[in-house]
Amino acid sequence: MAKSQQTFNKIEKEKARAKKREDKKKKKEARKAEGGTDGIQFAYVDAYGNLTDTPPNPADKIKVEAEDIVLGVPKKEEGEEEDPIRQGKVSFYDSSKGFGFIIDLENNEKYFCHVSGLLDDIAENDKVTFELERGMKGMNAVRVKRV
Repeated sequence: MAKSQQTFNKIEKEKARAKKREDKKKKKEARKAEGGTDGIQFAYVDAYGNLTDTPPNPADKIKVEAEDIVLGVPKKEEGEEEDPIRQGKVSFYDSSKGFGFIIDLENNEKYFCHVSGLLDDIAENDKVTFELERGMKGMNAVRVKRV
């Protein structure tokens, strides 16, 4: 005759499952006896983005017109255009390799400068004027001229 397939471990697992089912059933009956909520509980978001259980005050509601909503990048206005020619100082330039870096005097950002973008010969610590152009790895200084 074959040995029974019921092992001690299987019996214990089945007992644990039965106990879990029984506990769940008791909790459900206790909630019903308490008279708990029979519907969905609501969560509201206040003006600061926090979840609350109180509904928002209708008087605090802000009216937004559909025409005021801008999708995408807002159009550039006439007065926003800035001067494309910038002032800077050459922080590093290697003439043998043909590249260097220029520090913008307005915002202290460093921009890459290649020999192909030079109008005059430059050296370190020269004051220059330049324009910016998007390159493969960021903004590059082009049309660089010594002041």
